[in-house]
Amino acid sequence: MIHTIFISVDIAPLAIMWRWEILLKRGLPSYVKVVEVGPRDGLQNEKSIVPTAVKIELIQLLAASGLAVVEATSFVSPKWVPQLADAKDVMKAIQNVHVARFPVLTPNIKGFEAAVAAGAKEVAVFASASESFSMSNINCSIADSLARYQDVALAAKNLAIPIRGYVSCVVGCPVEGAVPPSKVAYVAKELYDMGCSEISLGDTIGVGTPGTVIPMLEAVMSVVPVENLAVHFHDTYGQSLSNILVSLQMGISTVDSAIAGLGGCPYAKGASGNVATEDVVYMLNGLGIKTNVDLNKLMIAGDFICKHLGRQSGSKTAIALSRITAPVPKL
Repeated sequence: MIHTIFISVDIAPLAIMWRWEILLKRGLPSYVKVVEVGPRDGLQNEKSIVPTAVKIELIQLLAASGLAVVEATSFVSPKWVPQLADAKDVMKAIQNVHVARFPVLTPNIKGFEAAVAAGAKEVAVFASASESFSMSNINCSIADSLARYQDVALAAKNLAIPIRGYVSCVVGCPVEGAVPPSKVAYVAKELYDMGCSEISLGDTIGVGTPGTVIPMLEAVMSVVPVENLAVHFHDTYGQSLSNILVSLQMGISTVDSAIAGLGGCPYAKGASGNVATEDVVYMLNGLGIKTNVDLNKLMIAGDFICKHLGRQSGSKTAIALSRITAPVPKL
């Protein structure tokens, strides 16, 4: 007689996990371009001047990690941003580094001309979705800033130089509070129409959550093609990675980040730095999304700049992995 033995296995948890994996990966891009903003956005508000040689080595380490785009510096008046007064010297030193692109911020036509003279091959302009923040940050209204950038965009077009547009305060403003998605969409479309090939949407004070990011992205995507959009989140409330994930699910495939979570907004009380590049790459690796970035080499770059600044990394991934690889002390 043949006896059949039935083994009871609860497959419900496995089925749930499988369904969630399918839902999680639905619509996610196969490749994400990570735009490193640490050398510019991350360092610009440091009170102590970072030596030019340190900035150059940081940029070289970041490029060596496989990052395709490293925002190198800003051609803004040294009176406003003393930290980046060495922009010309930085650009001169990285002219022969061909493994990455090195865009620079140019706040006006004078800055654009200086950047081009220094060898910049890509530039960026910076607008705000908040009138109050525009006045406090760049000392002009939104309308005046857009008029100013029209001149930069035209000059860039004449020289066939790609131009990127940043929009700050896309979710909230330190003065005005919540920012309507319609305002963000208006500024983004203006930048896109004037010739910005990529529009980076920045949660400058890090107040966004998926619940506020989704309607903002929906508004912007109704007037600017999703393939021309990027997201730029600060991690004040620890929401950056969740905001990036929903952005990816909505079709975004370009993400800004800063090595070791450097940066912060000087006009926003309590605003911490950008989302850490190490954390972004770790999450993308876990999702099976290609970045072509070597996490170990990223950590070398992060360790380098943190040691110079004399502080712990703002990357949870870097901290965790450094503890795992650190030698265990003998008792």
